[in-house]
Amino acid sequence: MDIATTPTGTLRYWAAAKAAAATAEEPYRARTLAEALTHARSRHADAPRFAEVLGYCSFVVDGRPVGDRDHRTILLSDRGTVEALPPFAGG
Repeated sequence: MDIATTPTGTLRYWAAAKAAAATAEEPYRARTLAEALTHARSRHADAPRFAEVLGYCSFVVDGRPVGDRDHRTILLSDRGTVEALPPFAGG
């Protein structure tokens, strides 16, 4: 992988994901959503709850819901944003 051309952006965590990551956001350097999430899990390997929470999050990439699409097929943009949204009650 050519790191100079790999997209960078921001991962934003909400609710339980934010609590498990102990941060509201952090940078990504990845070509796909799957790759970005793998790096994030590795970064938070000392917080097992983080990986669990990501497992049931919904994701929005650059304002578009990912839904049930394979995360390996979701290409990330440079200076993009990935939102990790765990289910929550309320409205």
